[in-house]
Amino acid sequence: MSETSSKILSPAEAVARCQIIFAHAWMVRTFVKHSETVEDFPELMQIVRTVFDTSRALEPKVQDPADYIATLRKKIGKLREAADLFRKDSPIASDHTNFKQAVISMDGCVADLDAILKMFPAAAPPPMPANFRMGPKSGTVVPATEPPPAD
Repeated sequence: MSETSSKILSPAEAVARCQIIFAHAWMVRTFVKHSETVEDFPELMQIVRTVFDTSRALEPKVQDPADYIATLRKKIGKLREAADLFRKDSPIASDHTNFKQAVISMDGCVADLDAILKMFPAAAPPPMPANFRMGPKSGTVVPATEPPPAD
């Protein structure tokens, strides 16, 4: 799976590669969802729900690579957490090779998605308008017209 680390991808190529990676994640989702083991270990359903949620969030953005990558950046944390939980819970639920391979596959998916995201650094937040400043204690943005609080 890790061919992404060897070359820089254009945004459109990155989306195409992510779609392939999500096809792998979707197969893990399908395996777990239809496994009899999940009846006794409902916590395994977290990976099913998270892959579904992430895939559905990305699906309408395939034609807009910038939006796709931004959405993936927002969703990758939950996918990583679900994969971590799956890695922890799966051996408790079953020591069957299929579950072991599903864990390896999900870990590979998350690693490859992370590698793609590293190629596209997050945009810097816009500069603060001149008529605002950071509040001294709260760290919140306040109008520059308010006098600074006395110490």
